[in-house]
Amino acid sequence: MRYRRLLACALFIIFALSSTPTLAQHSVARQWNEALLETIGSDHAYPSVQARNLFHTSIALYDAWAVYGDGPEQPYLLGQTVGGFAVPFAGVPRPDDIEEARRQAMSYAAYHLIKHRFANSPGSESIFSPIEVLMADLGYDPAFTSTDYADGNPAALGNYIAQSLVQFGLQDGSRNRFYTPMNPSLDPAQPGHNGLTDPNFWQPLSLEKYNSFLTPEWGSVVPFALGEEAMTMYQRDGNNYPVYHDPGPPPHIQQNRHSSDLAALFRAFSNIERHRTRTGMRMASEEYQWGFALVALWSSHLDPADGVLWDISPGAIGNAPELPQTFAEYQAFYNMLDGGDASQGRPLNPHTGQPYEEQWVPRADYARVLAEFWADGPSTETPPGHWFTILNYVSDHPLFEKRFKGEGPILDDLEWDVKAYFALGGTMHDAAVTAWSIKGWYDYPRPISAIRWMGGRGQCSDSDLPSYDPAGIMLIDGYIELVQAGDPLAGEEGEHIGKVKLKAWRGPTYIADPATDIAGVGWILAENWWPYQRSNFVTPAFAGYVSGHSTFSSAAAEVLTLLTGDPFFPGGLGEFRIERNSFLVFEEGPSVDVVLQWATYRDASDQSSLSRMWGGIHPPADDIPARVIGTRIGADAFALAEAYFSSPTNYAGQGAARRSAAELPMEFALEQNYPNPFNSGTAIAFDLPYGEMVDLTVYTISGQKVATLVHGTRAAGYHQVFWNGRDEDGAELASGVYLYHLQVGNQLKTRKMLLLR
Repeated sequence: MRYRRLLACALFIIFALSSTPTLAQHSVARQWNEALLETIGSDHAYPSVQARNLFHTSIALYDAWAVYGDGPEQPYLLGQTVGGFAVPFAGVPRPDDIEEARRQAMSYAAYHLIKHRFANSPGSESIFSPIEVLMADLGYDPAFTSTDYADGNPAALGNYIAQSLVQFGLQDGSRNRFYTPMNPSLDPAQPGHNGLTDPNFWQPLSLEKYNSFLTPEWGSVVPFALGEEAMTMYQRDGNNYPVYHDPGPPPHIQQNRHSSDLAALFRAFSNIERHRTRTGMRMASEEYQWGFALVALWSSHLDPADGVLWDISPGAIGNAPELPQTFAEYQAFYNMLDGGDASQGRPLNPHTGQPYEEQWVPRADYARVLAEFWADGPSTETPPGHWFTILNYVSDHPLFEKRFKGEGPILDDLEWDVKAYFALGGTMHDAAVTAWSIKGWYDYPRPISAIRWMGGRGQCSDSDLPSYDPAGIMLIDGYIELVQAGDPLAGEEGEHIGKVKLKAWRGPTYIADPATDIAGVGWILAENWWPYQRSNFVTPAFAGYVSGHSTFSSAAAEVLTLLTGDPFFPGGLGEFRIERNSFLVFEEGPSVDVVLQWATYRDASDQSSLSRMWGGIHPPADDIPARVIGTRIGADAFALAEAYFSSPTNYAGQGAARRSAAELPMEFALEQNYPNPFNSGTAIAFDLPYGEMVDLTVYTISGQKVATLVHGTRAAGYHQVFWNGRDEDGAELASGVYLYHLQVGNQLKTRKMLLLR
């Protein structure tokens, strides 16, 4: 199983360091997180679903811990109302042994939630082995199912938490209801694209079974910290599509320009008009052609026999410049011919003051390992799970001190773990809700569809050459060319002359034995192009725009930076070792030992993003908006998690009654923001005794408006919104005093808050 191999890579580092604790010394929260990750590795590769499972299990662990504490930490679900779902809670007597009570409650909560969530997973009998073994090791009886916690039984409380999360999950919007794809399905083993109706929209694949779009309506799922101000509501065929942090449409390609085929012109016009109402379109053919051609070209980097060596140490890779915004900046940011981005590395390790040691390896080994390490195919813990593995690695590092935000006292292992998992879990869930809300609405194609479609049209570079079509693929000497007479690809009867050929990874048909064979790179027809993925996966079963990997990773990097108080890995270096010929799944490799190295969490995130291009499943247009959005999600989610840890008053991410579960407020009120002063973000709560038009606006002390947080009708109840200290263009505001101004009908309230950078 790939997850166990990945974990083994991490543990190679962890246990090589003598001061690192053994698994037996890990907290009960850590043990349940490890068991969950292993269970996910045996389940379907569903990133959005697994992000929700990770978050809800983190809630179970956190609430079971928080209810027994004397500090300011507040439960998330117990005694609260989340997304309109109320969970009554009468409290529990104080136990004699708080640590054992927590251990029991957390274990029963996690066990029964996992049993429910994975009941229909493949191999459900064996998939539960990790949690059954853990319950036995802890000495708990899984057959105990009572939820009557009134007498203080921690196991019953754990069961009640699990039951509440199960019931919450049955009504939280996590259902596919109405999405239908625009295009016919593609069998990747067959040449071409199977009559792709429109290359601007996602195409399902036909593998062993038809792969329908995974969670296209995930924007309707109750989030963690995503507020109403971040959501845009769209409609398609009479159905609502909430979209969070809407980046606008991706680049689309204009079809049938200058065509003499009237029927084709009519079909294209009909499709454009139909899709315009479906998503809105941004015709940018050159951007579209460049982005997908880049993916095809990077496929030529995947042969270790090509002799290209790279220094992959943090001294040469990482520390990426400011993210691009214009098409010209995109072209400068990504190295189309050689691969990689414009990052220059870091001259010194800030923790040692010494340069990073060089590490020269074949570029192909680096690219292939990167693609496999961050894979989201079968037998993986999926992208959100990868970041829990990285968090656990950081927590175990001998140079790391478990201080919240890098400040204050060292936390015990259990407190650190439950808080870290809660913050990261909420973040990964919000990243999934956001990315999949965008995927479901914009419905953008994957490279296998776009590259095969453009290649089938011809070339767009030179109208004087054969096979010219303005909607074809660009020609690049040595990488993307036309088949000539006498070419080995011409065919016995010359039937392929004039077709587009690519210098690319040759695909699974060149691999008889994955343990010993390498497909290598060579010239193939564009109609046969494959992404660098295993043949029973090929490409994820959901639209490309925006990249889930980039959203998850940039959000997680932001949270780990805030959580640890340091953008750098402990000691200035995070490492995952991969031994020669022991890591790749569907072909032999790598050809040498490779150590993935990152100076900062952001560097790791950026490499995750690039891995998807070498893996053949995302163009740059999917990547950059997701990085921007993910960073914002991470900051917002962490600030909300921090409010739960340190506030006597609870706040929710989506305007729901949060105080003791329930009665409507008696009067109009605007609460003091929390935390205050604040840095990365703050929560603002307000009470409405009746439904009314609401405007909540932030001003400078001189009266200049900088952000509108709420503008619209809100129902009676307790509400909150989150502000990340940015203006309406997303730019960070300077330190200073700001006013937040609430107008409800003809009533007006104003308070001050202090932003400290």
